[in-house]
Amino acid sequence: MSDVVHIFDAPRGRTMLLLPFALDDAISAWTRLQRAMTRSHPDAFTRDEWAYLISFLDEANLRAPFVAAFGESSSGGAVQRIARPRGEIAVWLPNNVSLLGPLTLILLSLTGNRVRVKAGSRADDLATAFVTWASNADAGAAAILERTRIEQFDRSDPRNAAMAAAASIRIAFGSDASASAIEALPHPIHSRGIYFSDRTSEAWLDLHRADDETLRTMAKVFAIYGTAGCTSPRRLVVLDGTIDDALRIRERLAEVWPSVVTRDVPMHHASQNIAAAQVAAATGWEATTTPRNAAAIAAGTPQLPAPPGFLALPVVAATLGEALASLPANIQTLGQAIDRERLNDLLPRLASAGVKRIVPIGSMHHFGALWDGWNYWQETFEEIEVQS
Repeated sequence: MSDVVHIFDAPRGRTMLLLPFALDDAISAWTRLQRAMTRSHPDAFTRDEWAYLISFLDEANLRAPFVAAFGESSSGGAVQRIARPRGEIAVWLPNNVSLLGPLTLILLSLTGNRVRVKAGSRADDLATAFVTWASNADAGAAAILERTRIEQFDRSDPRNAAMAAAASIRIAFGSDASASAIEALPHPIHSRGIYFSDRTSEAWLDLHRADDETLRTMAKVFAIYGTAGCTSPRRLVVLDGTIDDALRIRERLAEVWPSVVTRDVPMHHASQNIAAAQVAAATGWEATTTPRNAAAIAAGTPQLPAPPGFLALPVVAATLGEALASLPANIQTLGQAIDRERLNDLLPRLASAGVKRIVPIGSMHHFGALWDGWNYWQETFEEIEVQS
């Protein structure tokens, strides 16, 4: 199949992008699928997961990586560079955030590369579930996904080595140990490894921004993955607040929780949350549980040890200096409800502290082409300089 030429204009020059398909046709296939998804709900996905996938397939979201990487679509003229798919991408998915599979595949499908995926060996394989459903639902989506191969096996399987040996780009989500093991596999000398390993995230807010809308958003975001997801807020920091402010916010969070998190609470989860609140109280926190023991929420200071539990959320009162000093070394996402002017003043200090993403609290889990400081999506293209 011959390459289809696409031209993009940006301030730094004009790019000729070569893809094995017409980009407009590929995006049209995904948006057709988006409409079909509104009339269906596969059992493998929760309603929230399916709703997020539907929103992710918005045309503007699919075109955004091209605009960021190459500029706006153009009709021609002198070209300063050529971009083309590198060949094959190997992707190792994590065990704890299974929705990353479909999201990553959707974005990589538009790069024109062949994509080989190892699904998490202990996770629900939503990547295969989504590819199977999409391929049956729309012929255009099926054609795009023909370049994608998904398998599920463990870390010791020899197919890991085969993936690394054949790939121009290796993308892995998981632990530091998993990333190190993948990097140690023999791979082409000019290939690139991009590893999204052990990370943690936080939410910060100005005291006067702690309204019910913000707290409901906080509850919704935290409840999706609890403390397991790298983008999940491990604590809520109330900037320039007092312990009394943290206690008030803790109480209000507990009150609004049932209006946001309406699913049933399994007995073993409720028991774990009761135990987490008890342990937190014993280590200096002012701890409570939400109605139905759906989560544990603890108020305290940055000096206290993190309370245990999958659904245990600490609310911390801290000065700005304390909040910055207590950021973990592996900080990834900072979800914020901070006034714009103050945030602008904070940006250099947050960047120096190693924060990789700064987004509104409600966008903490939103996935994109720029992740953990890596423009991994653009890296899947080889760029060729052209001078005339």
